[in-house]
Amino acid sequence: MPKVIEWVGAREGDMVWRYPSDEIVWGDILVVHEYEAAVFLRDGKAYDVFRAGRHVLTTANLPLLTKVLSIISGYDKVPFRATVIFVSLKQFQGKFGAQGQTKELAPLKFYGSFWFRIEEPNLFVNEVIGGQGAYTTSGLQEFLRGYFNERLIDTLSQYSLIEVYGKLDETSFLAKNILYDAFKRIGLELIDVKFEGIDTTPEWRDRIFFLRTGVSAEEVLRMQTVQKTAESLSKSPGAAVGAGIAIIPPLLQPPAAPPAAQAQPMVLCPKCGFQNPQTAKFCSNCGAPLQATGITCPKCGAINPAGAKFCINCGVPLQSSSKCPKCGSDFQPGAKFCPNCGEKLV
Repeated sequence: MPKVIEWVGAREGDMVWRYPSDEIVWGDILVVHEYEAAVFLRDGKAYDVFRAGRHVLTTANLPLLTKVLSIISGYDKVPFRATVIFVSLKQFQGKFGAQGQTKELAPLKFYGSFWFRIEEPNLFVNEVIGGQGAYTTSGLQEFLRGYFNERLIDTLSQYSLIEVYGKLDETSFLAKNILYDAFKRIGLELIDVKFEGIDTTPEWRDRIFFLRTGVSAEEVLRMQTVQKTAESLSKSPGAAVGAGIAIIPPLLQPPAAPPAAQAQPMVLCPKCGFQNPQTAKFCSNCGAPLQATGITCPKCGAINPAGAKFCINCGVPLQSSSKCPKCGSDFQPGAKFCPNCGEKLV
């Protein structure tokens, strides 16, 4: 008489159940309830999958396993050996929690819940149950908790503390999107993730407070160094006064600002008026030559276009009232020769 292979007495929260006997006979009846799947496993590898219904086991509805049996010992051999794994297709809740670090190496403690369901029974049994030997609900929960924590630690290590601290909803959404594919690779659908707590050490919490108020990270570290130094000195009364006088003042002083760069003499472009370094040969704004002939301002030294009456840089008059004694042409103060006839002026 054929026997009935069935998951009887399944409780709420049970994820998996292994049929106790590995001896299967052709003609046995397999009963799979709603929201269940039955997977035939042999030598740690999953083969045929049955969904809800009443199935009489034949070579027709066990094609993958039949092929393996025919190679090993002949498919007509009875009884043959195979493990029947029942898995629930309902939604389950798992817990996660661990300690990792952010990208700036800040300690990070977190915990929460995640919801999932078995989407591909064959893949799940192959990767998890067969590969890990987890045939019980408690064993699966433990495996999935570690699987989730390990990948979440890797994910959070790519973010700064200020990006995740106190942002439970945003981090939950981030974790779900990143871990979704990791769960899919083992036949699971990750439905939701909910962080219930994210915390760090008191020292790093203080840093977050100051950083959010606009204080630089270097200044925060300096202030914490002062605080720790003061605490250490207070524990040794004999050395506190002398050591404090030598150590505390330098720590309280903000970092010295770099010396201001000396102003470099500038030359105005005769074409566009753009200020260029005195050593420049061409204007960095319009490309005009800067060594072109023109009127040099006697006050600031800027080169002005020929015929200019006032300096384009400082406004000083450029037309001199001095006249050449030979030709009567105007010349600038300090000129040694007349610009018109070449007469020596000094």
